[in-house]
Amino acid sequence: MKKKILSVVLTAALLFSTGCGATAQPQPQAPAEEAELEKAVEDIIDQAFAEDEEEEFEETDGVDLMDFTGSLSMSVNNADGQMNILRADTKSTPMGDPGTWTIFVYLCGTDLESTGQGSATGDVLQMCEAESNENVRFVIQTGGTSEWMNEVFDPSMCERYVIENNDVVFVDSVELTSMGDPSTLSSFLNWGVENYPAEKMGVIFWDHGSGSLNGVCFDELFDADSLSLSEINQALTDVYANMTDQFEFIGFDCCLMGTLETANMLATYARYFFGSEEIEPGSGWDYTAIGNFLAENPTANGADLGKVVADSFYEECKLTDEESGATFTIMDLRLVDELVIAFNNYANSLFEAAETDLVGIVREILNADNFGGNNKSEGYTNMVDLGGIVELCSDYVDGTELLNALKNSIVYNINGSTHSDASGLAIYYPLQIQGSDELRYFSEICVSPYYLSLVDMVAQGYSEDEYSNDSFFSDDGEWYSEDMYSDYYDEDYFGYADDNEATESTLIGFAEPPHLDENGVYSFTLDETGLEYTATVRAYIYMYVDDDITLELGETDDIHGSWETGEFSDNFDGYWLSLPSEQLLPTYLVDFTDEYTVMTSPILLNGERTNLRVRQYLDYSIVIEGAWDGIDENGAAAREIRQINPGDVITPIYYLDDGTSFEGDPYTWQEGDNIIYTLLPAGDYLYGFGLEDVYGDYYVSDFTLFTINEDGSMSYTDLADYYE
Repeated sequence: MKKKILSVVLTAALLFSTGCGATAQPQPQAPAEEAELEKAVEDIIDQAFAEDEEEEFEETDGVDLMDFTGSLSMSVNNADGQMNILRADTKSTPMGDPGTWTIFVYLCGTDLESTGQGSATGDVLQMCEAESNENVRFVIQTGGTSEWMNEVFDPSMCERYVIENNDVVFVDSVELTSMGDPSTLSSFLNWGVENYPAEKMGVIFWDHGSGSLNGVCFDELFDADSLSLSEINQALTDVYANMTDQFEFIGFDCCLMGTLETANMLATYARYFFGSEEIEPGSGWDYTAIGNFLAENPTANGADLGKVVADSFYEECKLTDEESGATFTIMDLRLVDELVIAFNNYANSLFEAAETDLVGIVREILNADNFGGNNKSEGYTNMVDLGGIVELCSDYVDGTELLNALKNSIVYNINGSTHSDASGLAIYYPLQIQGSDELRYFSEICVSPYYLSLVDMVAQGYSEDEYSNDSFFSDDGEWYSEDMYSDYYDEDYFGYADDNEATESTLIGFAEPPHLDENGVYSFTLDETGLEYTATVRAYIYMYVDDDITLELGETDDIHGSWETGEFSDNFDGYWLSLPSEQLLPTYLVDFTDEYTVMTSPILLNGERTNLRVRQYLDYSIVIEGAWDGIDENGAAAREIRQINPGDVITPIYYLDDGTSFEGDPYTWQEGDNIIYTLLPAGDYLYGFGLEDVYGDYYVSDFTLFTINEDGSMSYTDLADYYE
């Protein structure tokens, strides 16, 4: 609750500082002579680094390399599948006095601050409340928001503050530029490293995150411009050239950034990586816990600090009852190359297996844990648990080497009950392509040509015997290209619009089409091709508004089925989730386990569009997780999961069969209310199957009519008979 009382408290804390609002210039922490000596040493090391780097790249003369702005090159020989990784030299000469820490916080406030949440201000307050210690400082750059929930920060400038000894001091102000511009990031870090060096230094990105594709820090003053992983790499390459040491850690107080692609990009510049596979609540990390720990343990390393960050983050989640969905990972970046090589080996074998059984592999991947929604109501992040993929595909490829490398690289991780088996790192997989640029973006950060080949085959809709990944390799068999192979994906790549709605599948066929059998059961049997290419089967329920219009109640997985025989039939009992007033909620599947199913419902909460998440257990008990805004049009994941409180007004949003939407009746939440599971009201409904093929295209069957009778019984009628 302390972060809800932000503006007044922080303002008092900031105004208490004699330096607050002053125009003092930043003060270097070393004497002038010492600074000159450090600069001379840096110049010598930089020159040596440049010479070593040149020699390293000359050793691979004649081999085309995938080149991330000179700091990281990766090549794979298609003849034997072996990967070669070259990174800029690891630096290890401390830049500050023993026992000193500087943590640079790139504070992009966005709507997390400006809409009244004041989440960024709350975290600055936490930094102020940490134990007083002159050897531990937070150095922050502000920006990216239209309004700060305090009277100190100026939204019209990018400002820089130093927080130490319970004091916040203004030290610099620069022109307002986009926090999504890599030059803004590199300018801040270059300035910070020069003026506030320490024995150990860390970097924290603070804002919304979106996973591997769209990155972090969506500046609301510059059309939601964000930092992609490639842009972060570009900025860090520039900063690293001016350093004699690696950062001790780089972390993301943002959603969805605990990914293999992120870790690979950062391994050149830092020893440890902190991030979450799943969304983070708006409160984010506990900065008081971080400051207190470092004040008491100045010799701690990134792994020691990371455990404190993870555990205190989990405690923060508990304060808002969001711990069940929490994930957090501390990774040793010095082991990333081993992990990436193991992943490339695994991906090579997985791609070979997919050439004979793509469908079976895709079915397993679709069952892996995923993060950030990935459904019609909330949007798609396409972030899937790496370890889950490996475990579920074990019948196709032995993933022991990769799982061991993954386990060895993770120093510490925590998972809430919703993600109890999450492995610690996610990876991109196209659950639903969101635009014609998506594969091009992924190609710029993908860590293996064989995994990209698998993703590419699925996204383009090739059958196993039609696909070739030769385009991803040069004439001499090397995975290559300075810009990755992004030119391979032009803007017309997918052949349809950027909204990229899935098309009707032509691969799903039936030995027996959906029909009512003699027992009144709606069922179907896939034919050989349909069984080969169908990945998922669900059912859709529609409710008649009048004779010509139906509204979509949503989807259910209450289906009997066998992937051995291809026989599927309904298992629907006529019950549905409803508000306490028994007004039906439109619901869409988010996740399911052996114990419960998570569903989401599009609603208006006090007039604002959002999604209500509920968890239903096998005994039909229901827990409300809260309201989550989902993924916005820029790919940014909302952080806050809001609790439903007495007095809140919930209005269901239904989709009509003509593509428009329809608002239900408002319901005012009362003390003691809960979502209920109730029999559908008497009337006529439609039931149909929705099948998805391995390429993400859908087939929606003909519907059958079922009736809930006044006595609560349910009967099915063939639509042809109904209209006679």
